[in-house]
Amino acid sequence: MKPRLSFLAVLGVCFFVCVALSHAQQIRGNTGSIAAEIGSIAIGGSVTDSTINIGIPPEQLAALVRQSADLSEAQKKLIAKLEGELDLNQRQIRTALEIMGEANVPTEQLAAKLVEIAKRIKGLQSIASAEPGDGPNIVALKADAREAIDAGDLARADVLLADVERMQKRILGRFAVNAAETVAQRGEIALTRLRYREAAWHFGAAAAVLAAGDAREDTRLGYLDKEADALYRQGDEFGDGDALRLAIERYRRLLELRPQERAPTDWATTQASLGRALEALGYREIGTERLKEAIVAYRQALKERTRERVPLDWAMTQSYLGSALRVLGEHEGGTERLDEAIAAFHEALREGTRERAPVNWAKTQVGLGMALFRRGERAGGTEWFEQAGAAFREASQELTRERVPIDWARTQHGLALALLGLGTREDGTERLEEAVTLFRSLLREFTPERVPLKWASAENDLGSALWLLGQREGGTARFEEAIAAYRNALMELSRERAPLDWAFVNGNLGAILFYLAERESGTERLKEAIAAYGDGLKVFARDRDTLRWTMFASDQAKTLRVLAERSRDLRVAKQALALATTVFEENRKTAAAGGYEAELVRDRSLIKRLRKR
Repeated sequence: MKPRLSFLAVLGVCFFVCVALSHAQQIRGNTGSIAAEIGSIAIGGSVTDSTINIGIPPEQLAALVRQSADLSEAQKKLIAKLEGELDLNQRQIRTALEIMGEANVPTEQLAAKLVEIAKRIKGLQSIASAEPGDGPNIVALKADAREAIDAGDLARADVLLADVERMQKRILGRFAVNAAETVAQRGEIALTRLRYREAAWHFGAAAAVLAAGDAREDTRLGYLDKEADALYRQGDEFGDGDALRLAIERYRRLLELRPQERAPTDWATTQASLGRALEALGYREIGTERLKEAIVAYRQALKERTRERVPLDWAMTQSYLGSALRVLGEHEGGTERLDEAIAAFHEALREGTRERAPVNWAKTQVGLGMALFRRGERAGGTEWFEQAGAAFREASQELTRERVPIDWARTQHGLALALLGLGTREDGTERLEEAVTLFRSLLREFTPERVPLKWASAENDLGSALWLLGQREGGTARFEEAIAAYRNALMELSRERAPLDWAFVNGNLGAILFYLAERESGTERLKEAIAAYGDGLKVFARDRDTLRWTMFASDQAKTLRVLAERSRDLRVAKQALALATTVFEENRKTAAAGGYEAELVRDRSLIKRLRKR
């Protein structure tokens, strides 16, 4: 039996950062929304990868975050360096570090988040300015809020602005715009503190202050944009499915408020944002509806983001489209969607070249590599796997371990999968041994503390490589290592968090336990295999996902029969027959019906023998 590679492995190496792209092409050095990498932080609202390097390794940043007091001399020097690099004072730097500590930001994201928070703090320094019509009390409160921000006391700044908000609401009819801006400023503070749900609430409240359809409609819609984006970030960074659903709802409403004919550029940006939210949610769900909707949204965005008008934005949107097409192809089977994905990535690479946008070029190469790998799984020979390996090696030239360790690990994960694919089609063990070595190397960067789901997917795929290697080497040592790897993966996966991978890893665990049980005496491994298959069956409904349900149910029925034979247990034999009968009935009209019917014959024969005892 061939082990199933983790579905999450696809997600683990598909790591495009879906950001709202700018309305015009970015030039090197502009400042917009943050798109970050460890150690070298890309700043910009579009798709190019100009960088600011803060020059501090992630491990030293992590130590600063953990150390809230009694800094060493070396750490004080690091903070002084950060003051100069980020143009903030020491109190603001300490505030930024505290925010990251409270939010449990993974080590590999610390540099990116630090630059993002620093940018937001600098932006906050210009808020709370006195407006025409502000009374002396409001002017004084705003001045105090600015002083609190300068002191890095964002909690106090928020309290002061809340007082301003209350005062302004008393005279809302006259100063609605000022009140809305104050509420939105509280949203900016919440964003700076990585409190995305709180930020979304403030931006939504700011929009609610302004009347729809008046002269300030663009301002109101801008607040709604920020609300939706904050919800997306909450969902994407914290695995909050409800927040993603709310973001999708908000983006759809914005498309109604800014139709294509009236605001084509904003409409396209919102379509791309809707696509990213749908794609993020679709990755985590069993069905394909969200992924199909994401594809529609990306294609809608491409109607305005044309290659001639905004070539780099066009290229990145093509990459997003390729990513969604690839995952949809994995869900559906066949090769049509995968071929479309490969074509989309090749199109993206025509404009998003290494010379113009090296980091985005590398990430597109990774997306292409994954599509080629999945295409190879559904074809004969080794050509697709060879092409996939070449794409991952190309990406490795830019995504180096020293510069971006997590992105490097994702790329190595893809390369290891390509080697694993080649190893299944070739004789010998060389490719499989290379894959095992790569998996173990990248797991030094993919740790359960830093990236738990990616660590779990790599552990699963390491288990699959060890399983195949064990079949060729003989003995049981590799199989035991594979079982340990699968069990490791299940320590972080859950049915609620990642149902597909949880089921597939349970399927792999059940299959290898059954494989070993056939070569051993006793019943313990068989019982463990039955339990693992049972967990997988909790995910796949018989009426909605018949193919996957059949896969798990037939494996469990076969294992139940072997257990009944060894234990001479008639009750277990009847369980095997009942499940095998259901599998046969579900597949009576398929090409596999004959094989399932043969299983029924074996089960009935066993029951007859047991009854004669």
